[in-house]
Amino acid sequence: MIDISDKQATKRVARAEGQITFSPKAFKIFLKQGSPKGNVLETAKIAGIMAAKNTPLLIPLCHPLDLEKVSVVFEMLKSKNTVKVIAEVTCTGKTGVEMEALAAVSAACLTIYDMMKFTGQDMAMGGIRLMHKSGGRSGIYQRSERKGR
Repeated sequence: MIDISDKQATKRVARAEGQITFSPKAFKIFLKQGSPKGNVLETAKIAGIMAAKNTPLLIPLCHPLDLEKVSVVFEMLKSKNTVKVIAEVTCTGKTGVEMEALAAVSAACLTIYDMMKFTGQDMAMGGIRLMHKSGGRSGIYQRSERKGR
């Protein structure tokens, strides 16, 4: 691991997003009846929070962090048969929380896939990316949507 012992603790925030797209038929089933396994979005939210908290177990050399906030929210993009997943992670620490936010989005998408695979394997996950980070030496990063980044 990188030595962060000389770094100053600051408030760190990261927001990431991603999406899972269904076939039109599967998306209708998702919206109307959900999964026989249970509440899809609540389960995906818990999976995202757990992934953020356990990122050092998933990603080699990540520092364990004392997370202060993990939120996972969903937006239904009905015209695209898509669920957009947005995660935000906050802590006061010596290193950023980007990996935790990205892990949260990834795990939430994977959970939705797992719970809805009974409708077929036509789902596609993608667009997982960092949207914002703040805190630390490198300052603020904000993804510009106008440039398609």
